[in-house]
Amino acid sequence: MASAEQIKKITAIILSDPARRLIIVSAPGKRYPEDEKVTDLLIQLANQVLGMTDYQLCLDKIITRFKEIIHGLSLSANFVLDIENDLKERIKKSSIGAPKFMDLIKATGEDLAAKVLAEYLKSLKQESEYINPWTIGMLLSDQPGNARLLPTSYKALSVLKDIKTIGVIPGFFGFNEAGEVVTFARGGSDITGSIISAAVDAEIYENYTDVDSVYVADPKIIKKPLAIAEITYREMRELSYAGFTVLHEETLEPIHKKGIPIIIKNTNNPNMPGTMILPEYKNETKTLSGIAGQKGFASIYLSKYLMNREIGFGRKLLQILEDEHISFDHTPSGIDNISVIIDSDQLNPSIEEKLLFRLKEELKVDHAAIDKDLAVIMVVGEYAMKDYAFAKVSKALETAEINVKILSQSAFGVSLMVGIATTDLNKAIKAIYNVFYS
Repeated sequence: MASAEQIKKITAIILSDPARRLIIVSAPGKRYPEDEKVTDLLIQLANQVLGMTDYQLCLDKIITRFKEIIHGLSLSANFVLDIENDLKERIKKSSIGAPKFMDLIKATGEDLAAKVLAEYLKSLKQESEYINPWTIGMLLSDQPGNARLLPTSYKALSVLKDIKTIGVIPGFFGFNEAGEVVTFARGGSDITGSIISAAVDAEIYENYTDVDSVYVADPKIIKKPLAIAEITYREMRELSYAGFTVLHEETLEPIHKKGIPIIIKNTNNPNMPGTMILPEYKNETKTLSGIAGQKGFASIYLSKYLMNREIGFGRKLLQILEDEHISFDHTPSGIDNISVIIDSDQLNPSIEEKLLFRLKEELKVDHAAIDKDLAVIMVVGEYAMKDYAFAKVSKALETAEINVKILSQSAFGVSLMVGIATTDLNKAIKAIYNVFYS
């Protein structure tokens, strides 16, 4: 949705198959590497309004982006005025509080993009309509910037399966029960697409992006990595969590129970086969599905002699984390020690001090420490992991002289989690990739 040219490509894809009836759009992204995403501009705008600083230049940039798109699609010039008025009306509502105001402004990118696409389809004599998430019952929890769908919404959303026109729905946001705009986490248009797919029992969820397929590893780290033809929900979930940015990590939740396949394809190269995400493999494969890495983790390390004999230790530990509103990702453990892997964004000096105090006082541990210099790598493959993958990964990291802080395999052998220093992340991914594919 970055430009008029991209919207024309999207339109060609939509019209090439009459079965495509529900279209979920993102905000306009970058047109070239140095460009700014509209969502980033909207966040900047919201911060300037809230900070009571001059925001006119930023507002003009946003309006100009949409003006260029509208002009390139030969739509009415009055449409630009409508967009400008929409933004100005939202800006007037800054008194609703910073988190809700931020969501209201951030959601503008997807909302206006959906209106533009619907209008362009109409200009081509296609029966199309913009669909407001409020009118179809897209109700979310009242958690600005990190909302979740209320399960009761599915019944309301299911009426979309009877739509006769091409319905264009803005992704990324919905409304709380009070009728206020709330957004998913960044990249949440993928989640909207998954929710709508589940609600209407779609045959397939097509996710068009800017890559030909999902790759075994990040092309920015590995030169020309192998493409993935098929991958399972479980594998993709593990990889998305650890840095596969092609699909938001929460996307799979709404559709996994329905068994709806997802295909990842390239808007700029739609004839490429892409990557299919399936509930299960049709045939067992020994191929590694992917290697993903992500910085920004922390490890809470605890040791206590005879920890394994102390009934209730794990429950007490998790209760402390819950009390401090800290979610955890992994808990690899030994006989007398345990590590809890968390997102380091949940920490600050005050929380760390309080957390360590409670862990020492209430659990009576011999040692407690927090290591924030942690990157996590996930090596994923439902069947490949059973074929000496643990040994291969260990050997690769040893040969590359990378110190491993944590090494843990999942209970069902789907993935292997490696914790290392953040400075070693790219080096480690290269070492692991080479041991499997060189």
